[in-house]
Order: sequence, then C-alpha cells, then structure tokens
Amino acid sequence: MPSGRGRGVAAVLATAAMAVLAACGGRRAAPQPASEPRTSPGARRLRRALAWIVPVLAMILLLGGGAAVYGIQSRQAAERWAADLTGGDPQRAPALILRNGCAGCHTIPGIDAARGTVGPALSGLADRAYIGGVLPNTPENLVLWLRDSRAVNPRTAMPSTRIPEAEARDIAAYLYAHGTRP
Repeated sequence: MPSGRGRGVAAVLATAAMAVLAACGGRRAAPQPASEPRTSPGARRLRRALAWIVPVLAMILLLGGGAAVYGIQSRQAAERWAADLTGGDPQRAPALILRNGCAGCHTIPGIDAARGTVGPALSGLADRAYIGGVLPNTPENLVLWLRDSRAVNPRTAMPSTRIPEAEARDIAAYLYAHGTRP
C-alpha cells in the first residue's frame, strides 16, 4: 500500500481513471437527423470500438504514470532514509563503487557493471542480520567493514580498502537505499 505522498498520487490517479471509465460507459450515440445519410455498420462498429479503446488507453497511461511517480517517490524516500541512517550520500556512491573495485567481486543493484561473483550479491543488504557473517548489521559496522574488513575478520576474502570514512558512508548509504527496509 502506498504511503505518504504516494498515497495521494495513487488516489488522484484512481479517481481520474474511474472518471474516464464512467464517461466512456455513459456515452451513447446521438440519434442522427433523417436528412443525413446513414453510416455503414462498419463505421458504427469502429466508433463503438474507439469509444472504449481511447478511454481504456487513457486509463492505462494514467496508471502507468502513477506507477512511475510512485516508484520515483519510493526511491527518493529510501535514499533519504539511508542518508539519514549513515550520514552518507547515496548519489555519490556509484562512482566510488566502480573506482574502488567493488563491482569486480559483487553484484550490486543499480550498477550494470557490478556483476562480480566472488563476493555475495549486495541487494537487500538493509534486511540482513549480519555483515560479512560476523558483524551485526548497523551503519557503523558497515562503514567499518567497507574500510577495513580484515581487521574484523582476517580470514575474509574481502580486501581492506582503506577508503576514507566519508566515501564508506556514501557507499553504505547506497547499499542501504537499495535494500528493502523503508
């Protein structure tokens, strides 16, 4: 169920769609004056078909637009939540992820080049209980893991990146924003 502003957008679009359908169903062909020539049965069928097709297409476009708006608003809400949680900026993370080689080992949602299979896929990270199998999943622990994983677990295959804390916070914000929590 949509929440917040998305619920308002969904309600407006649903109302508009119902109005289009009501207008479509309530429309009847006006009687033709006797002086005008009669239309062929094929033309009448075409008009009747268009009387339904046009409103249905309009409704589909309205609902599709509503879904797009809802998706954008949901993504923005997730990014705000993750930024507040980590103190990072998820918008800066894709370039950092590529520059630091994360894409070589991990599959990361939203980053087409990140199709690595050495480490785990990082989709849904926000819902996981542990990071690297050893740390409780908190923003501070994720930042620590991203910067110096071998200090936490010397046997991990993940290298210690030694990236600055601000960059680790940006990457953490991105990974949490692409989870499923908000």
